[in-house]
Amino acid sequence: MSDTPYFQLEHDSATGIARLTLNRPERMNTMDPGFFPALRDAVRALDDEGKTRVLLLGSSGKHFSAGMALDVFAGANMPMLDLSTARKRQAFQAGLRRLMACFDALDEARFPVICAVQGGCIGGALDLAAACDIRLCSADAFFTVQEIHIGMVADLGSLQRLPKIVPQGVARQMAYTGERIAAERALAIGLVNAVLPDAQALALHANELAAQIAAKSPLAIAGSKLALNQARDHGTAEALAQMTLLQSAIFDIGEMGQAISAWKSKQPAAFEPLAPLDHG
Repeated sequence: MSDTPYFQLEHDSATGIARLTLNRPERMNTMDPGFFPALRDAVRALDDEGKTRVLLLGSSGKHFSAGMALDVFAGANMPMLDLSTARKRQAFQAGLRRLMACFDALDEARFPVICAVQGGCIGGALDLAAACDIRLCSADAFFTVQEIHIGMVADLGSLQRLPKIVPQGVARQMAYTGERIAAERALAIGLVNAVLPDAQALALHANELAAQIAAKSPLAIAGSKLALNQARDHGTAEALAQMTLLQSAIFDIGEMGQAISAWKSKQPAAFEPLAPLDHG
């Protein structure tokens, strides 16, 4: 287990399932500037090691997260909010892109990320959830683009990712009104894959889904995520062209033989983990 002031991180070496649990319930799991690099570094470390097959991202307490702590916007904790000169505005842009990249780490990881939401998923927390592969929630969950209520544009990815998850009109209404999207509505528009009765049922369902994914070839899962991300961000012709290169790189008869044998015998396969990443 690895802990930070913001979350707990566990990794089950037997299954390859990692669990990252937001752990500041007394503050509604709000985010401050230190949260972002801590999350980025934790996700990249898991990816670098190559042993994680799926990451479960959840929370403790009543709410998933109330997003960015409002006191951050007072400026004392975040010098980058000073936009008084051209140089400071340029630094603001660079700093904002670095914050965005912290959530990009979830999208770029070789393993899928399942986000389990209970209670409120507010503001920056929606940016976080939108960067995950799959979202699940409890019946008391709600989702909102909170930033519009405080006179700012949401800027950490929800406006870019939501229109690729839910219909354009729905994404725009969420962005313009800041309305709360309740659990059943979130299911109807495709923002979440399932609604569970309570936090306990949510955790159980998330664990079961993670186990299903973790049992598959990690090479095939990583390839599937790459292909899906490419198709999301590019046209069909470009995505198919990338698929020819991707498949030629990762097609593995031995891996397939293991998978077929396990499928026929209904026994788990002992797949090798992904190769670790060396950044030099």
